[in-house]
Amino acid sequence: MKQQQHHQQQRGKMGDPNIFLFVPNLIGYTRVILVIVSLYYMPFDPLIASILYLLSGLLDAFDGYAARALDQGTMFGAVLDMVTDRCATTCLLMVLCQFYPNYAIVFQLLVALDISSHWIQMYSALIHGDTSHKVTDLSANTFLRFYYMRPVLFTFCASNELFFAALYLIHFSYGPVVILGYGLWVLLAVVSLPLSFLKQVISVIQLVVACRNLGSLDVAKRNRPK
Repeated sequence: MKQQQHHQQQRGKMGDPNIFLFVPNLIGYTRVILVIVSLYYMPFDPLIASILYLLSGLLDAFDGYAARALDQGTMFGAVLDMVTDRCATTCLLMVLCQFYPNYAIVFQLLVALDISSHWIQMYSALIHGDTSHKVTDLSANTFLRFYYMRPVLFTFCASNELFFAALYLIHFSYGPVVILGYGLWVLLAVVSLPLSFLKQVISVIQLVVACRNLGSLDVAKRNRPK
C-alpha cells in the first residue's frame, strides 16, 4: 500500500506522461510525413515516390515493435497507425484511378472495402474494450486469428502495398529486364498479386465478422431487462 502511494506521489511530481511524444507515435508522425512527400513526387518521380511510400509502410512494423518493447502502446497510437495506413493506400489508389481509368471502378471498390472493413472492425474492437483493430477474440473467425499473427499480417500488408506500388511504377515503365524479357515491376506485380487478392478476401471476412459482432451486441442490449 505504501509502495503504491509512493508511485502515485512520484507520478504527481513528474506529471502525466505526454503520450503524443511516445516513441511509437513519433514513428507514426514520421510515416505521415513520408507519405505526404511521396504523394508530392508521385506525378513526376516514380522512384523517389515509391521508395518513400514503401519506407512509410516498412516503419509500420517498427512502431508496433517499439510500442511492445517500451510499453508505450496507446489507443491514440493504434488509431494513428490505422488511419495512416488507410489514408496512404487510398491516396495511392486514387493515383491508380488516374493512371488506369478503365479500372477505376475496381480501385474505388477496393478503397470502399478497405475503409469500411477496418473502420467497423476498429469500432467493434473498441466497444469490446480492445485498444486496436488488430486485437481479435479467440472465438472469432479462424482466418482472422491466423491473419493477425504478426508475421502473417506484415507479409499480407507488405504484399498488398507492393502490388499497388508495382502497378504505379508500371505506368511509367516495366522496369529493368530481369527474367525472360520481363521487367522487374511486372514481376513484382505478378508475385505480389495472389497475397494482395487474398488480403481483399480477408477484408470481406473481417467486415462480415465485425458486423456480426456489432449485431450480437445490439441483440444483447435489447434483451437486457428494462
